[in-house]
Amino acid sequence: MSDNPNPPQSVDDYIAGFPADIQEILQHIRSIIIESAPEAEETISYQMPTYRLHGNLVHFAAFKNHIGLYPAPAGVEAFQVELAPFHYGKGSIRFPLDKPIPYDLIKRIVEFRVKENLAGKDQ
Repeated sequence: MSDNPNPPQSVDDYIAGFPADIQEILQHIRSIIIESAPEAEETISYQMPTYRLHGNLVHFAAFKNHIGLYPAPAGVEAFQVELAPFHYGKGSIRFPLDKPIPYDLIKRIVEFRVKENLAGKDQ
């Protein structure tokens, strides 16, 4: 994550704390989430960009060697086959920065979480 000693107060602050190439990736992920969930509330939680829509929707964060996406356990379980090339856990996915970021997969995961939350199945 950012070396900024002051915690980010907004997603803009969070993204601004990274080098330009990482900012571009983060902005792209942010735009995917906003496009897929226009009604979601954008905030900072756990010092990372967080989106809520009838409960927690998704978080994302930048690290030294990867981008972390946190779509709740169901958002990982539903895409296990496609996530096979990546390191993932119960509710987290790591997309390495030395490989292309799978924006289409991120979009499908967010869309899945939107449907899940709108159906009242937030985990």
